[in-house]
Amino acid sequence: MTNLADQIARFRNMAAEDPENDLAHFRLGQFLMDDGQTEEAAKAFRRTLEITPEFSKVFQLLGECYIKLDKRADAVDVLTKGWTVADERGDKMPRDAMAKLLTQLGAPVPQKQAPVADDGGPDTGFRCQRPGCMEGKRAKPLAAPPLPDAIGARIQKDVCSVCWMLWYKDLSIKVINELRLDLSSEGGLFEYDRNMREFMGFEPEAAK
Repeated sequence: MTNLADQIARFRNMAAEDPENDLAHFRLGQFLMDDGQTEEAAKAFRRTLEITPEFSKVFQLLGECYIKLDKRADAVDVLTKGWTVADERGDKMPRDAMAKLLTQLGAPVPQKQAPVADDGGPDTGFRCQRPGCMEGKRAKPLAAPPLPDAIGARIQKDVCSVCWMLWYKDLSIKVINELRLDLSSEGGLFEYDRNMREFMGFEPEAAK
């Protein structure tokens, strides 16, 4: 396994080479946060939200950065916005985490919004759970699990076909190439799986 400095350098390069790669900016922010570079992490998370404004988990992490930087007003603002985004998307875990942070800050937690009226467009009945998915009610599930394990089953259950193909045909290749992953090694597979879970919005325990 590589150290934090290596990971930071690699994801910084990925973000520089592909400025629209939200996963690269997101992972860079996480590693910077782990390394105690809170101000730089906040910058990476802000850039992530510029690219994918519905990535609810990022609001939570950005809010945590602002708390560490003693920027209460900024933390309250981003956590309040993030709570609303997560609630609208049905992202329960980041929504509840942001509600807890707002309560700790002594700030009000937003109230649940009334359901938005149907615009009359086609509805597949499937809702993609990946943070940042833009398909909405157009989302379609995969016909079968894309992987022969528990993660594959969860992807079929919670992630739409568009998001899976975005990972499989685009972002996964960038991750392998930019991080120079050897998928025949345990470390390479671990890093690949970790990046895939982050993109899908899965918590670490989902890999078990």
